[in-house]
Amino acid sequence: LSIVSGSENKALQPIIEQWAKRENISVNITYQGSVDIYRLLQQGKQAPFDAVWPANHLWIELGDEKKVIKHEKSIMRSPVVLALKKPLAEQLGWVNADNVSLKNILDAAKQEKFRLAMTSATQSNSGASTYFGFLYAMAGYPDTLTPAHLEDSSVQEQVKQMLSTVNRSSGSSGWLKDAFVYHPERFDAMFNYEAMLIEANRVLEKTGAAPLCAIYPKDGLMVADSPLGFIDKGQAGKEALFLKLQTYLLSEKVQAEIGKTGRRTGLLGTDIANNDSNVWKKTWCLDTERSIASIPIPEQKVIQQALNLYQTDLRKPSLTVWVLDVSGSMAGRGIDGLKQAMTTLLDSQQAQQHLLQAGKQDISYIIPFNEEVLAVWEVKGNTLSAQQTALKHVQSLRAFGGTNLYQALLKALETLEPYADDGTLWHYLPAIVAMSDGRSLTDHYDAFVHYVQHSNFAADIPIHAIAFGRADQQQLEVLTEQSVGRLFNSKGDLADTLRKAKGYN
Repeated sequence: LSIVSGSENKALQPIIEQWAKRENISVNITYQGSVDIYRLLQQGKQAPFDAVWPANHLWIELGDEKKVIKHEKSIMRSPVVLALKKPLAEQLGWVNADNVSLKNILDAAKQEKFRLAMTSATQSNSGASTYFGFLYAMAGYPDTLTPAHLEDSSVQEQVKQMLSTVNRSSGSSGWLKDAFVYHPERFDAMFNYEAMLIEANRVLEKTGAAPLCAIYPKDGLMVADSPLGFIDKGQAGKEALFLKLQTYLLSEKVQAEIGKTGRRTGLLGTDIANNDSNVWKKTWCLDTERSIASIPIPEQKVIQQALNLYQTDLRKPSLTVWVLDVSGSMAGRGIDGLKQAMTTLLDSQQAQQHLLQAGKQDISYIIPFNEEVLAVWEVKGNTLSAQQTALKHVQSLRAFGGTNLYQALLKALETLEPYADDGTLWHYLPAIVAMSDGRSLTDHYDAFVHYVQHSNFAADIPIHAIAFGRADQQQLEVLTEQSVGRLFNSKGDLADTLRKAKGYN
């Protein structure tokens, strides 16, 4: 049995493995982002999995155009909360408060009471849930969200203000939780699942760091309902196995086990089936008594319209520097793959298929390099002429020479320096995405490190790295670890990897 699942379900893998061992069958789970799951579902019966387990029914609603999903049932639930460092929650008077509104959160974030992170609404369910919560609250809590609400300039402006307070984005709820845990000095608050807060606090408590406090906004709250559904291809044997697994996961004993991982189970959906005080700690501001009602999921065309609106108009603009290795080892398939990958991101029609189209205020820089920096190309906004110019530059690339990644990274930081100097850097979500397929020369390493250490902004710029071909993993790991970026390993599909990296800003 093969299942494609959201990353937030990783904590449940041992429970499934236990069942598979008992039944003497093989269960393969592949973890993908919400947008990947929805695009897979668009393939209908051609989807290369037997079952789908996203964080929210929203992604099945969006992707199951051919109506191939059957036996869909919610396995557990987790509301999206504001996870805020407890000392800050105490200062704001929000500990165990039941009257904190999204406007209160907006005002506090605007006043820089805390640094706010959330995942991308078009790449991850916790971000989408947060965003739809904003839309519902600002539209005045309608029975259902309609195109008219999305086109309302007042709603758009208020949601845009909310999103403008985000200063760190991510393409994965699980990765954001891990970044918060291992770099607590870089983060104060994040919109994420209650279950992710519990997982984070277990680690933070062991290290002696301040725990996160769960803030349940009184308005615009969405609940991840984790539906497990079968992709119907007419395979009766697979269907019987699926139903057996689903029945097992919904059994009283296993629901209690799932509850111990910090998920809500029970007959009423958001009950705590086994209110274990070691899991549901009052000191973490977890509210097990609260009646949690999720906002309703709109119809498919409204979801699509809302996500496109987020990507092109409402989200905080991206300021991305693409640092691209065009050394001699990239000749042939490497450089062809790089051109195809960048075309996927720069061509608006292709980018829209992945919900990664550029926004009106986005700015990108493309820095190709070998043993030296070859160019710095600027792409502003999402006009056709800007895209065509950028694509023309990318198609002109050819592979030759050595590899000097550190000189190119230094140039990337220098490219961002004017934004830091004029105070506009944090009007954007800045990031560097570096792709390399070989071991870099180190003659600019010291200059790069010196710049980072002595600049007033460089240490806060995440560097996401893509290891391709014969890239030096250790060099790239050090870069991503120090900058709280993510290392992506490209196993041949460079377009897919670059797309995933773009989902982080």
